[in-house]
Amino acid sequence: MALRFGTDGVRGRALTELTEQYSASLARAAAEVLGGGRWLIGRDTRESGPALEAAVAAGLVAAGAAPESVGVVPTPALAVLSARWQCPAAMITASHNPYHDNGIKIFAAGGAKLSDDVEQAIEAALVSIEPAAVPLPVVDGLRTYAEYIVGLFPANALAGRRLVLDCANGAMTEVAPWVARRLGAEVTVLHAAPDGRNINDGCGATAPASLCAAVLAHGADLGLAFDGDGDRVIAVDERGEVVDGDRLIALGALQLRAAGALAADTVVVTVMSNLGFHRAMRDHGIEVVVTPVGDRSVLEALAAGPYSIGGEQSGHIIYPDASTTGDGLLAGLRVAHHVATHGGSLHRLASEVMTSYPQVLVNVHVAERHPDVATEIADEIAAVEASLGGDGRVLVRASGTEPLIRVMVEAPTAAHAQQAADRLADVVRTRWS
Repeated sequence: MALRFGTDGVRGRALTELTEQYSASLARAAAEVLGGGRWLIGRDTRESGPALEAAVAAGLVAAGAAPESVGVVPTPALAVLSARWQCPAAMITASHNPYHDNGIKIFAAGGAKLSDDVEQAIEAALVSIEPAAVPLPVVDGLRTYAEYIVGLFPANALAGRRLVLDCANGAMTEVAPWVARRLGAEVTVLHAAPDGRNINDGCGATAPASLCAAVLAHGADLGLAFDGDGDRVIAVDERGEVVDGDRLIALGALQLRAAGALAADTVVVTVMSNLGFHRAMRDHGIEVVVTPVGDRSVLEALAAGPYSIGGEQSGHIIYPDASTTGDGLLAGLRVAHHVATHGGSLHRLASEVMTSYPQVLVNVHVAERHPDVATEIADEIAAVEASLGGDGRVLVRASGTEPLIRVMVEAPTAAHAQQAADRLADVVRTRWS
């Protein structure tokens, strides 16, 4: 039982690291800590999903819980159902990872992410059990979620708009096109034929090249690319250019403020947000709260404010008035509606909202995780920061889900950023690779 909670649940190689035995044991411990009674189980489209779903169900039953399957649903849909039906839930997904990985995200009753204390309590309660086959009732929650999202927008909010949706062969495959069409959009759908192994494979939020081409080919107003479990979104403007999470969050913050709904004139982002985002928000008179990486950290800061919008550059965008977690469909459709109501183009809006600094990210594989890497190479980081002369930014951190050290540098030029990132990556490789 070597797996532990990372920045977003537990994740590992399906059926070898994240085994059926471990999944059952984790589910049993979760039910003992969070309480029995009704539990929901959802999953994305990975081929390992049904086996792990059965194992999770067995673990829940062993703890006296009554699990129900909602089948293939986006993570935000499961969060909505958990909130509406006031019961805990387990989502079987590895998000944007390849099909051969899988993971388990757990929501407390009400759709809330777990605190560190609760995760530690679950880990402490882990006792190995062998999963046994149990009957698993199936409930239809996808339409409940779809109707909920539709109800957040005016009728025909996207009438006359052409959208291309890249569903990443994942959990948004059925629901995203249905919702967009209900709102009046003309929709072209990409990568919506999951076979268990093609989730996130050269498509979706982490690989939007095919979406860029399709937006141009279809003369669309914009495109939206989701990840495998649908909790993040990346947009593509009418020129086929990518609009990342920073710009989408900036647009969302300005949209909320124009409506008088941006609480405390504040937005929440993680340490990965671009320096250009911070300068743009400053110019607009909007305060920025910065958190560690991970949507759970963003959620905690949003609740503490309370604030109205937060998220990550990767496309996790959270509107706490409507969702307890990142929701790629909700965030993407809000941007599309913003473009529609302004009668302009996403390219113009995204270009005007901020200017991004060139950002280079280098991932270095390491044999063991080093959560205190920034402290361990503090002198080398300080030297690189000094070389930027105050006109750039350096971030070195350990991945919360993989044995990686992530080196990120922003600088006035891409060449300078690459040189600085390579310098620090070489330090990491020399010490730990």
